[in-house]
Amino acid sequence: MDLSPSSLLALYDEQLRTDAETPSARAVTRLGPLRLVTFDGGRGFITYRDLDGTEASAVRNLVAGALEHYRADPSVDRVEWKTRGHDAAPDLHRALLEHGFAPQEQEVVVMGDARSLAIDVTIPAEVGLRQVTSEKDVRAMSAMQDEVFGDPVSPRYADALLRRLATGDGMELWVAEVARRMVGAARLEPVAGSEVAGLWGGAVRAEWRGRGIYRALTAARARSALRLGKRLLHSDCLPDSRPVLERSGLVPITTTTPYLWRRTPLPQP
Repeated sequence: MDLSPSSLLALYDEQLRTDAETPSARAVTRLGPLRLVTFDGGRGFITYRDLDGTEASAVRNLVAGALEHYRADPSVDRVEWKTRGHDAAPDLHRALLEHGFAPQEQEVVVMGDARSLAIDVTIPAEVGLRQVTSEKDVRAMSAMQDEVFGDPVSPRYADALLRRLATGDGMELWVAEVARRMVGAARLEPVAGSEVAGLWGGAVRAEWRGRGIYRALTAARARSALRLGKRLLHSDCLPDSRPVLERSGLVPITTTTPYLWRRTPLPQP
């Protein structure tokens, strides 16, 4: 298998920018090249294979039409438009800003051989790793991730994860614990009909960082991915996780910047 960045990017565009991105969607509506996705919990998500060849005026119309779609659904209170750095999309940034979308922190998309991450990692003896499936554990994991990411603790993410687990689509939830207190968590997302799995949701409590816990959670997920026949792993990386994944052999193939729209704007500090 060719693992050059250009080949991995082509595979990413072909296999991971379709239904593979939204396995838990409640509804998907097509608007030209756009996929307007609605998830449980009030979240909208906009993605597409590419916008190449779309005129700037048409891009503005697509943004307006997508937002009109979600405004008409009162259950949706926030919408993410997922952009990629290698796409040709004239005036998309300006059109998103004009319609109330705010850019979030840029992430780097990495991809590579799962075997490079399926390694032995030394962690403190008191830390244990396990896969969780029970409602109690999933809710505790979700609350911990909300705290680590600085979000208000909410049942909505846990509710969505529990619905996913009930479908049996292959998603796996992993946690790290100390004395039965969760100190880290992460998610594995096998992509149906492909040899790829995604690494998502990695979170470690601040006081436990730098001790190999994120790397150990990644290694556990990599081994599980290989058991499932998934030879490639990909992830959207923030600065904390990118060095770990790149040192393990995953390579940057593009960037992604989410733009977020909220029905009720957050108060200004």
